[in-house]
Amino acid sequence: MELRFKDKGTIFNVAVTIFAAVVSVGMMLYGVWHFGLQETWPELVLNVFYIACLVMMWMYFFNYKITSQQFNYWCSVCVGITVLLRDILFAPQLPFYSLRLACLTLSVAMLVLLTYFYARKDWETYSKSNLWLICIIDILIATLYNIDIFLEPADEISTYMMVEIWIRPTITYGLVACFVKGKKEE
Repeated sequence: MELRFKDKGTIFNVAVTIFAAVVSVGMMLYGVWHFGLQETWPELVLNVFYIACLVMMWMYFFNYKITSQQFNYWCSVCVGITVLLRDILFAPQLPFYSLRLACLTLSVAMLVLLTYFYARKDWETYSKSNLWLICIIDILIATLYNIDIFLEPADEISTYMMVEIWIRPTITYGLVACFVKGKKEE
C-alpha cells in the first residue's frame, strides 16, 4: 500500500487522530460491556458509524480503493448521522436549559454545515476556514457537554462519558485534516 500523504505533519495528524479514535472507541466498547447493553445500547450504534469513519480514513490514508469524493461523502454522512442521533434525536437531558439550548443550536448548525460544505459536488472549492469551522463547532459541542458533566455530581459513568464526548471531535479533526490536504494534493 502507498501513503496518500507525503508530508510528515499530515501523516502525524492522521496517525494521532486514528490512534485517539481507536482508543476512544475501545473505551466505548468497554463501557458497553461494563455498564451493560441495557444502559449503553445507543453508544454501540454510534460506534458503528465511528468505526466506519475510521475504516474509511484508514483506506483514504493508504490510498486503497476510495476516492476523495467517496471519502468525503460517506464520512460526512456518518458524522451527520451521529450528530443527528446523539445530539438532536436522543440528546442527553442536561439540567441547565441554556446548555441544552446551546448544544442543540450548535448541533443543528453542524448538520447544516456538513450538508452545505461536504455533501455538495463542488466541495473542493471551499477554503480551509470553511472546513475547520465544522471541527470548531464539534469541539464547542463537546466542551459544553464537559461543562455540564463538571457541574453535575460525578459518578462512575462520568469518566466514560468524558471519553465518549470527544470521539466525534477527534474524528472530525482527522477528516478535516484529510480533506484540506487531499484538496491540495489533487
